[in-house]
Amino acid sequence: MPITTEGWKPYERGYHAVYREHEVNHCPGCGRTQWIIGRVSAECAFCATALPLAEASMRSHNGPITIQHKNRDAHAWAA
Repeated sequence: MPITTEGWKPYERGYHAVYREHEVNHCPGCGRTQWIIGRVSAECAFCATALPLAEASMRSHNGPITIQHKNRDAHAWAA
């Protein structure tokens, strides 16, 4: 669906199931609530239905991820 000058209409997209953190998520396939959570998706532990994580789709993917350790200011203890 291309974005037009009239504006983007999210209601025209239809049903879009996502896994939401800190909420009870019922599987659209079997209705159960047990999930195996990954980095970008969650998989139902019973029927293997996969859903994207809502939080993963909101993150920016413009640049590389920089991992900063909590002890990054401490001097290295080399032997």
